[in-house]
Amino acid sequence: MTLLIIDIGSSSVRALLFDHDARPIDEAMTRTPYQFTTTPPGAATVEAEQLREMVEQCLDKLLDHPAAQSIEAVGMATFVGNVLGIDKDGQPVTPVFTYADLRSAEYVDRLRGQIDLEAAHQRTGCLLHTAYLPARLAWLRETQPDVWTKVHQWIDLGAYLYRTWFGDAPSSYSVASWSGLLDRARLTWDAEWLRVLGLPAEQFPVLGDYSDAQHGLQAAYAERWPSLRDVPFYLAIGDGAAANVGVGAVEAGQIALTIGTTAALRVVTQAELPDVPSGLWSYRVDRAHHLIGGATTEGGNIFQWAQSTLRLDDQQAIEQHLAKAAPDGHGLTFLPLLAGERSPGWATNATGSINGLRLSTVPMDILQAALEGVALRLSLIADQLRAITGDAPTVLTGGGALDASPAWAQIVANALNRPLRMLTTAETTARGVAVLVLSHLKRRSLSAFALAVSHEVTPQPEHVAVLRNARDRQQEQYAKLVSR
Repeated sequence: MTLLIIDIGSSSVRALLFDHDARPIDEAMTRTPYQFTTTPPGAATVEAEQLREMVEQCLDKLLDHPAAQSIEAVGMATFVGNVLGIDKDGQPVTPVFTYADLRSAEYVDRLRGQIDLEAAHQRTGCLLHTAYLPARLAWLRETQPDVWTKVHQWIDLGAYLYRTWFGDAPSSYSVASWSGLLDRARLTWDAEWLRVLGLPAEQFPVLGDYSDAQHGLQAAYAERWPSLRDVPFYLAIGDGAAANVGVGAVEAGQIALTIGTTAALRVVTQAELPDVPSGLWSYRVDRAHHLIGGATTEGGNIFQWAQSTLRLDDQQAIEQHLAKAAPDGHGLTFLPLLAGERSPGWATNATGSINGLRLSTVPMDILQAALEGVALRLSLIADQLRAITGDAPTVLTGGGALDASPAWAQIVANALNRPLRMLTTAETTARGVAVLVLSHLKRRSLSAFALAVSHEVTPQPEHVAVLRNARDRQQEQYAKLVSR
């Protein structure tokens, strides 16, 4: 059995092949990088047709691989919190607006008094923020009325692709749960938010579980991809949910840590309807599994920003310095909110800052403070997750920035004061989709696809207290920032 997995991240489109044990097949991956459009200021969009063409070209190339002749199912993960408007013919009339688009900040404030925020948080699992659809749709309706009137339906990227390929398709509970508009108990579009926004449910897709697979490609695509003509295409999964499954964090005592462009800590639970801790969110993996956690706007992007801005291009020198440097020895307080804030504070006016600069400060000091700053922000989320995980959860991580920088992995372990179990795979998101598809096809539990642990990074007790004090200082700086 061969699985084809489409992985649409925030910086690249990839297509990969996996075998019947959710293992990537050698040399069976195609990738196309891209970037969000970030003009005008605050924007973060991508053209739907451009992204669709990238995906289709990746599939064209991958289907030349010998193993592609035995594909039995297709799965997909996408970055989530995305939306585009389509007309009655299914054609895009807007770009894809992403979770990182900040232009609806004013409408977050406007909507605060129109709904019970805590009730909405518990009902939808999402807070009122620019990352979600309520404020974005309110902003679009008022600021782009000509475009608004052309929109027949608001859909997500995965649903758009499947509608193009199959003629029609629902949105998955998983992807819909990242919209801020899904009633997580009823698994329907949230009636209260629709009332506030003045929108009928018909302006959004029909909903289904990821296992509601689509069959029968339209003629043009059946001719283009004959080996996929009658293969089931499983509905898209949110990339964060797929990543948790991909590292094997599928039980309540297991936290998945991912640090890619951004970062997140998440836990899967099958509790009937778990309460959502303040500052965190609750999404869906599928009908049976909730995903609770927090995501930051900062992660590997901060490492890349620091390296580029400070012109630090010797990775070996960076690792050597970080491994030897005293924790918080630079005297800086770095608030790494360069792309705004999501968890845990969700402040729409958040920006990054560095405090404590002196003539003696050198670039390596700023880099260390930046990486510690990200780790300290993640520790705030980890503390809130204790309501779900208890005091001694397993933290599983693999791939991404921590594989590239063992020294940063040690900083994160110290900030969380928990061991990190480093896993043997780098393709955690795509692997998670493969596991979900296989679990449905083979009727096996998600936990049946466990990964081997390559090594464990344990906290250094003498560093833990130092970083906790640094976090207190960072929080003081954050409080001053958001009170302005």
